[in-house]
Amino acid sequence: HRTYSCVHCRAHLARHEELISKSFQGSHGRAYLFNSVVNVGCGPAEQRLLLTGLHSVADIFCQNCKTTLGWKYEQAFESSQKYKEGKFIIEMSHMVKENGWD
Repeated sequence: HRTYSCVHCRAHLARHEELISKSFQGSHGRAYLFNSVVNVGCGPAEQRLLLTGLHSVADIFCQNCKTTLGWKYEQAFESSQKYKEGKFIIEMSHMVKENGWD
């Protein structure tokens, strides 16, 4: 199974089947949107004005090495963005692809 892992400690983060979109923007560059992730902790939710409007988001971090990876969408305030609720952003700079991508 193709997976994504933390680039810093190699902890498993997500399966390729959980990937929703590759066309997202994180705080520090390109990011992927996932339906679900594993081995991540979640910080407190806060409102942030993102490129697509106001959202309530919580930073997520690697449970193993504590590196901040991206965020979880807790609430979207615009109806066109509601599909993001409960989903996760992981920045590409914090992920590595594992298991048979070639």
